[in-house]
Amino acid sequence: MIETKAKNVKLKSITLTREQIIRDYRVAYQSRQASLIGRREVMGGKAKFGIFGDGKEVAQVAMSHAFNKGDIRSGYYRDQTVMFALGVHSIQEFFAQLYAHADVEAEPFSAGRQMNSHIATRMLDDNGRWKNLTEMYQSSADLSPTGAQMPRLVGLGYASKLYREIQELQQFTQFSKNGNEVAFGTIGNASCA
Repeated sequence: MIETKAKNVKLKSITLTREQIIRDYRVAYQSRQASLIGRREVMGGKAKFGIFGDGKEVAQVAMSHAFNKGDIRSGYYRDQTVMFALGVHSIQEFFAQLYAHADVEAEPFSAGRQMNSHIATRMLDDNGRWKNLTEMYQSSADLSPTGAQMPRLVGLGYASKLYREIQELQQFTQFSKNGNEVAFGTIGNASCA
């Protein structure tokens, strides 16, 4: 372990404590290990298909520091680290998804119906009523076609704009913080080429 004298690292817009830096390192390291183990499981024939987020860890840990409850992600299938960092996704759920576990308790995003790292937060409770979306980190359901998350991202951002501009929408406080939420988007190299 590297010893430092400073207890905090001060950046222009964020202060990270020593504990936060160590936590970020652990999240990034564990995410990398999950990717490596998952790939080995797929290549060894134990899992049918796998796509992993190795190489994206540092940017995604940084993104997690800007993500607030009520914000929403429209990303792609390599975003496991940001979901781990936010506590939305666990390593156990990651592997349940890799093996297509059909139990919604083990694999809450799709109960084994989607490929791994296709993340979607549940916006309805067990009784079919809307949850308070402003009190949770949100992820719109990931899509397999590359780049398909970008039109959705534009729509999510536009929805926030409408919550700011249309007075009648402001009564729905469980969906928006007066349009002040952020829609985060990520895209891969293949979609940009």
